[in-house]
Amino acid sequence: MASADLRDELLCSICLSVYTDPVTMRCGHNFCRDCIDQHLTSLGGSGGYSCPECREKFRDRPVLKRNIALHNVVQRLTSTTQKEEVDGICCTYCIDSAVLAVKSCLLCEAFLCDKHLKVHSKSPEHVLTEMTTFLENNKCSVHEEPLQFYCNEDAMCICVSCLVTGQHRGHQAEMLDEAFEKKKTELKKVFSKLKTKIMETEEREQNLEEQLRKVQAEASGQASRTSALLTQFRGGLEDQEKKRRLENLEKRVVNEISRQERQVSLSLSALIQNLGIRKDELSRKMKDIEELCNMTDPLTLLQEPDTGDLCDPEEGGGDGDTEGHDKKYDLDIDVIKEMLRAVEEKVTAAGRGEMYGKGPADILLDENTAHRDVQILDRNKVAAWHGGIPPKRPHTAFQCLQVRSRESFSSGRHYWCVEVSKTGEWRVGICYPSMERAGEQSIIGNNNKSWSLGRWFYKDCLARHDNNKIQLTGKISSDIIRICLDYEAGKLSFYEMCDPIRHLHTFTTTFTEEVYAAFYVNRARVRIVKY
Repeated sequence: MASADLRDELLCSICLSVYTDPVTMRCGHNFCRDCIDQHLTSLGGSGGYSCPECREKFRDRPVLKRNIALHNVVQRLTSTTQKEEVDGICCTYCIDSAVLAVKSCLLCEAFLCDKHLKVHSKSPEHVLTEMTTFLENNKCSVHEEPLQFYCNEDAMCICVSCLVTGQHRGHQAEMLDEAFEKKKTELKKVFSKLKTKIMETEEREQNLEEQLRKVQAEASGQASRTSALLTQFRGGLEDQEKKRRLENLEKRVVNEISRQERQVSLSLSALIQNLGIRKDELSRKMKDIEELCNMTDPLTLLQEPDTGDLCDPEEGGGDGDTEGHDKKYDLDIDVIKEMLRAVEEKVTAAGRGEMYGKGPADILLDENTAHRDVQILDRNKVAAWHGGIPPKRPHTAFQCLQVRSRESFSSGRHYWCVEVSKTGEWRVGICYPSMERAGEQSIIGNNNKSWSLGRWFYKDCLARHDNNKIQLTGKISSDIIRICLDYEAGKLSFYEMCDPIRHLHTFTTTFTEEVYAAFYVNRARVRIVKY
């Protein structure tokens, strides 16, 4: 009774309903915001404005202030009344006694207790809903008829009038129970996919963490190994200048290792963090889907907003980028290892005072193998391209712009130095005697019987074998290139003779024939020098 009296006090005098968004005028009377707005607008301001309750007049349109306290009272009364309605609804079929209903049938518009629920029709058109759903959302807002169908095109629950004569006419629709089961089946499939996604994400996360540990351990081990190696060689040197250079070399190498490790670690850590965020997002979606699958009321599930987003397990980023990054960081580690192998070679050379032997190999160019446009000068130490009248060459000459040495090597360790021109295209390397003499494939590096390093005019340097190209990092600033051959080890290395010496590239193979030094000059020249 007290609740009913209070409800009467909360009625708007214009619409005679409980206040919605109550506002207060200057005179102190309260109205629904929409009701008083329409009233004031209808007056038009020609004769001033007035309160519909007390008729007090205002020259200007009065400012409306929201009554927060009254709004809260209305909200509390509404929720309390609704709970009382839900708790107090009795079974439609229990005539002799009042038994509280637990479900409602949309088709029959009846309330069912546990007993009558068991014997009620199980056909799809008899959609059963929770009591709260029945009171709040069971009827079409347009036709005030029970919601019995689900429109697949507009993804919303509709009544029979909506489907037959309303705005959903001609749309694909199905019974609520059927749509309910389909939605649950779809959600369960998505749940399974998300579970697989989480397992894959966790596996990638573990792989990246393992890779990060390996990177850090590798960098630490290589730094210690480099320091120990350089310390050992410094102890055996008497030349203080060489000791100083080795100390500087150690600092540069260790700093470079630290820089590489820091760069890779930061990148891998960022990937691991992103995978963690992705895993949390997938877990949240799984939890939401699990809650939806546990729902027993069709209307509640089908009217649940944003279930479409949950049904997209691919949302939030794919896996291709992450896998691509993983490979990239593996290559970074390879760069570190290659750099350290080069350091070992430099240090070994510094300890002996020279590379591969007590002195350079005495290389002379074989003019009988030189192309007719390649001049052999300076006592067979220079090969230069020229555009004049070509001399006659024997049949043993190359048909491309190159020449090889008189000397061959079938064992041992040897090195020679070449001064290269700043212009044109040049290549230096080695070849087998069985290499072709004619055609594009006979240029050193373009076949499987030769190995070369060269520069094409002002472009970057390339290492070549069997027509496979490897672009070198950084430009060559020095004019002197040292070629080191270790026949038994199957290694051919190239160094730039700057300060400090810079390793450019190393080929590793198994030599099956004797090898000759070979040189290619296209609008360029090379000179064999002692260095």
